[in-house]
Amino acid sequence: MQPDFWHQRWRDKQIGFHQDKPTPLLLKHWPSLQVAAGSRVFVPLAGKTLDMAWFAAQGLRVLGVELSRIAVEEFFDEHGLEPEVSESTYGVHYRADGIELICGDAFALDAAVLADCTAVFDRAALIALPAPLRRRYVDEVYPRLPAGCRGLVITLEYPQHEKDGPPFSVGEEEVRELYGRAWNVTTLERREILAQQPKFVEEGVSALDTVVYRIDQRRS
Repeated sequence: MQPDFWHQRWRDKQIGFHQDKPTPLLLKHWPSLQVAAGSRVFVPLAGKTLDMAWFAAQGLRVLGVELSRIAVEEFFDEHGLEPEVSESTYGVHYRADGIELICGDAFALDAAVLADCTAVFDRAALIALPAPLRRRYVDEVYPRLPAGCRGLVITLEYPQHEKDGPPFSVGEEEVRELYGRAWNVTTLERREILAQQPKFVEEGVSALDTVVYRIDQRRS
């Protein structure tokens, strides 16, 4: 999707992807990663997700990246935080209480800015991108994370012909093909959620699963 698409979604408040609580599958499966307190977690295409506040409450530092300035500023406003703001070649940085959000393009981040991100959490990035961009995203962004990085990727699966994305359906075979060359991929849980997603039902979707994967970058 082009950046203008997402900017318009935020301007129009068409943000059905935003959750009013931390992701349940995150709360269930993150502890199994045993990410040490003080570690930094990379959250791509972060929006204003409450998952970032949850990470901070666990004693983790957060580096998020998000195209929309509206989303970034709403995150800090809604949590009563007054961020320090600065600019770099990566975009505009907002920092407060261990959370740094870069208002910019995830593809513009390099290994230097991601060097201390020893964990990653992707709930909304991979499924937000059409197939060609998914390939580019995994091939370009993930190799910039440090060796030994680990994290969770959460996807949706549904008959793609029944609904136009985003969010897109990303099946397990594709996840393993995208990540498998450099990451160990483990399927942790598959959950049927159609009954909890009335908008998908209204659009005629006949089946909807969410799947959570653990990914561990193989050390070179």
